[in-house]
Amino acid sequence: MVMEQQSQWLIPGAPRAVSEPDGGAHAATDIAPRRHAPGGRLPRKNSSFKRRLAPLGAALVALLTKIKTLLLLLPKLKLFLSAGTMVVSIAAYSFVFGWPFAVGFVALLLVHELGHVIQLRREGLKASLPMFIPFLGAVISARSLGDNALAEARVGLAGPILGSVGSAACIVLWHLTGNDIWRALAFTGLFLNLFNLLPVVPLDGGRAMAAMAPWMWFVGFAALIPLAVFFPNPIIFLILLIGGLETYKRWKHRRSGDVRQREYYRVRPLARASVAAVYLSLAAALVIGLQLTNLPRTFG
Repeated sequence: MVMEQQSQWLIPGAPRAVSEPDGGAHAATDIAPRRHAPGGRLPRKNSSFKRRLAPLGAALVALLTKIKTLLLLLPKLKLFLSAGTMVVSIAAYSFVFGWPFAVGFVALLLVHELGHVIQLRREGLKASLPMFIPFLGAVISARSLGDNALAEARVGLAGPILGSVGSAACIVLWHLTGNDIWRALAFTGLFLNLFNLLPVVPLDGGRAMAAMAPWMWFVGFAALIPLAVFFPNPIIFLILLIGGLETYKRWKHRRSGDVRQREYYRVRPLARASVAAVYLSLAAALVIGLQLTNLPRTFG
C-alpha cells in the first residue's frame, strides 16, 4: 500500500497594479502617488526581487506538481513496463518457435517469477514486477532476500516449486488434448526449473545452498566450466561471470569477522535438513518429469 501525502504549496502573489492619475504630461520617471494607509503609514510596495521571484516560484510549483503526478502513476508505469517486456519477449520467441509456444513459454516464466514474488511478500519484503529479457529469461529485483540465509533459501526455492507446478499442468493438458505443444512446453519448463537448481549464485539453487551447504557454491561453479566449454552459450558465460564474483564476495563476507555476516548464515540443523529435503525432492521430481515428457508420443 502506498500512502499519499498531501502537500500545500504557497504561490507568491503578483505585484499589485497601480493606476496613474489622468491628465497632464508626465516625465519619463513619473511615479504614481502613494496613498497613505490608516495610521499614517505607507503601504509596502513589492520589490523588484519579489516580482522576479514570482514566475520562478510558479514554475517550481508546476514542476513539483508534475513530479507528484508521475509518482502517483509510478505503479501503473511499472505494470506497463512489465507487460511491455512480456509482449516483446513473446514477439521475439515467436520468430523462432511460433506464437503458441512463445505465449506458453513466457507464461511459464511468469509463473516461475511469481513464485519468488509471493514468497518475498510472505517474508515481508517488497519485490519488483517481473521483467522479461528475450532469450535470457526473466528477473525480479528486491532490496533484500530476507534477514537470514534460511529466508533467502525459501525465496530461491519458491520459484522452481511454482514453476514446476506450471510445467506439471502442461503435462496434464498434453494428455487431455493430445497436442504435442503442451508436451514441448512441459519439457522446456521442467528443464529450465532444473537448470535453475544448479548450486551456484545467482541461480535459485545457489540461494538454497546459502542455508543448506554454502561450500556447494564452488561445486556448482566448477560444474559450469565444462558445460560452458562443450555447450558454449552467452547465458552460461554470464552466469559464470556473475557467479564467480558473487561466490567470492559471499565466501569472503562469510569468513569475515563481521558478526552480522556470520549470523546471516547461521541455520539450525533441522532447518538445514528441511531445505535439503525440499531441494533434493524437487530435483528428483524434475528429472522424472523430463523422462516422462521425453518419451515417444505413444506414452500413456
